[in-house]
Amino acid sequence: MGTALRTPPAPRPELYRFSRLDLTTAGLYVAVAAFFTLAGELLAPLMLQISGNPAVASYSVNLLFYGTIGVLAVAAARKIAVRDLRVLATRPWFTLLMIPLAVVVMMVLTAILVALSGPVQTSANQAGLQALMQQVPAWLMVPLLVVVGPFVEEYIFRHLLIGKLSRRVNIWICCALSVVLFAALHIVGQEDLTLPVLMPYVAMGAVLVFVYVWTGKNVMFSYFVHASKNLLAVIFIYAIPPEVLEQLQRMQG
Repeated sequence: MGTALRTPPAPRPELYRFSRLDLTTAGLYVAVAAFFTLAGELLAPLMLQISGNPAVASYSVNLLFYGTIGVLAVAAARKIAVRDLRVLATRPWFTLLMIPLAVVVMMVLTAILVALSGPVQTSANQAGLQALMQQVPAWLMVPLLVVVGPFVEEYIFRHLLIGKLSRRVNIWICCALSVVLFAALHIVGQEDLTLPVLMPYVAMGAVLVFVYVWTGKNVMFSYFVHASKNLLAVIFIYAIPPEVLEQLQRMQG
């Protein structure tokens, strides 16, 4: 598969070797995610002590988690991020055009897969985010959902699982693993596994994997696509009155 962006003539192999910081960051991410999945209800009393408002408490915990992992991820991936930004800068018009196109393709693929899988269902993850956004202002949600969250997930699911792991494992196995684990992260432990709930995250993960590999493992390009998709979702949710959103969810159910 050819790449759409000009990559450096002699990529440094150390950029794709696992470092101690990579292993620390990924280990902490997996440990905390597993705790939320298996014993998240144990945090409820502690969260209520942080704030009497459950939404504010939930936001604070997520910001602490993603903020901590985000700092570690930036430290671990800073060299590859700088290199990838320089590559994107060589073709700015390509970047500006392909990012929204990738988001559109993601939305179309999502619609197709959901239509084929059965009645539309809203995942607990999506419902939780919508409820959170109704109580937390946009200027607080954007840093979490658009800036920090996508970078952490692209670092874990694309840069580590494909970019670095593919030095030891077949790249197509890495791509499949990336899609499956990315989708599982957003639904495991929250509801019964059903295709209509799973398909939106499979579609999103598949497109992000494709653009990452297609652009020569450019993690910043997949990050910008991911962030743009989340930004569009944030704008959409905040733009629709809560009562209309609830009516749409009831119609889906």
